[in-house]
Amino acid sequence: MFAQFWQLLTNWDSLDSWIVATGAITAMACSLPGLWLVLRRQSMMGDALSHTALPGLVLSILAVVWASAMGWIAPAQVEIATQIALIIGAVFMGMITTLLTEWLQNLAHIDGGTALGVIFTGLFAGGLVLLRVFANDAHIDAECVLFGRLEEVLSDPWSIGDWEVPKAACLTAILLVVNLTLTVIFFKELRLASFDAELATTQGVNARLVHYTHMALTAATVTAAFQSVGSILVIALLVVPAVTALQLTWRLRTVVIATLIIACVSAVLGHVMAKTLPAMICGPLGWPEIRDASSSGMISVAAGLLFVLAAVCGPRGLLVSGWNRLKLTWQIAEEDVLGSLYRTEESSEPVAVAVLSVVANGWLSSLLLRSLKWRGLALPDAGGGYQLTAAGQIHARDVVRRHRLWESYMQKHFALPDDHLHETAHRIEHYIDPSLQQALTSELDAPATDPHGKVIPSPDIPEPDIR
Repeated sequence: MFAQFWQLLTNWDSLDSWIVATGAITAMACSLPGLWLVLRRQSMMGDALSHTALPGLVLSILAVVWASAMGWIAPAQVEIATQIALIIGAVFMGMITTLLTEWLQNLAHIDGGTALGVIFTGLFAGGLVLLRVFANDAHIDAECVLFGRLEEVLSDPWSIGDWEVPKAACLTAILLVVNLTLTVIFFKELRLASFDAELATTQGVNARLVHYTHMALTAATVTAAFQSVGSILVIALLVVPAVTALQLTWRLRTVVIATLIIACVSAVLGHVMAKTLPAMICGPLGWPEIRDASSSGMISVAAGLLFVLAAVCGPRGLLVSGWNRLKLTWQIAEEDVLGSLYRTEESSEPVAVAVLSVVANGWLSSLLLRSLKWRGLALPDAGGGYQLTAAGQIHARDVVRRHRLWESYMQKHFALPDDHLHETAHRIEHYIDPSLQQALTSELDAPATDPHGKVIPSPDIPEPDIR
């Protein structure tokens, strides 16, 4: 399989390099404004702007065609005029979308998501009507607008010296530089406006201006991305890299860097997958004619796979969180066993496995006791039970001390019967750290006994703490 994969990559040429470069630049340009949308919980606004920009795009091109026919634009200037008109049209529709959404939300007293859904679908439908009616006059390729033409980036190049550079790469590179520059310069303002608009206002930051400027830049970036990935797939590049980065870290500066890296990796991985996976999968299934796939689509697939990988294996992923929950459960069970052994020894009763209240007799109880024996906290005695070692006594006293301190605290501050204190303390005792122990001791004036008259052990904290 690896040999076939490598063989499929051996015909890599300059077109593949430009596809990857254009896809990476586009993905990074989209991911930066997308990050702030995600942080503001407005991810669907990116989807809306990627679609509501369509009528602005069509009208802008029609305006350029009309101006050219009237002789107001020279033939040599039509191309640059078209690019400028597209940006202006996208920004205009972005503002219209934002204003109409807020207006409908206030007028109909509905939530922002519902208002956005109404405006977004209406404007997009209008854009599709314009596209179908005037596509021939405006020379618009509907499939290019919707699905992109990343594989044909060299068909429309700009000459820069001896280089033939894809026009789409140049446009998105400009917007990437603009987005990155504004992010660096106005990082504080963006952070304040994204997390707390009211606080931003009190700090002298015009949160509304930040919001509308962000919407305008998002619309402009989306328009530039049409030529490479198309409006349908822009939403993946706006949202997925940022969401993936947030699975890895919560430090905002690191999130910005990680978002750009993930967007770039998605583009590279997506094109490699588009170039290799169809032949490797479809060939053995009896479809040898299928040799490749859309790079635009595969970039979105790659971004989704990276998100799944981060969600499963990241620092806050399913594996890590599951492992942490398992460790916490095991720690609680061990502490309960230690507490049970301590109370049994305290009462001078025979220390047998059957007295353990935490786990029923069985393999788990036996496994816990073997773990304590291996760690030198408990040892079997001659009577078939277990007794605490010196180290186990220290740990067990700490567990029981936490339990009885919390019982005393509950009795002092809540009108609860004494027989209702144990169950609550049994749950809380595992989460009381040394600093909280000290605070409880000061609050209760260092009590010697708990509400049941049992001695509260001395405050010797185990080292190292098994928690």
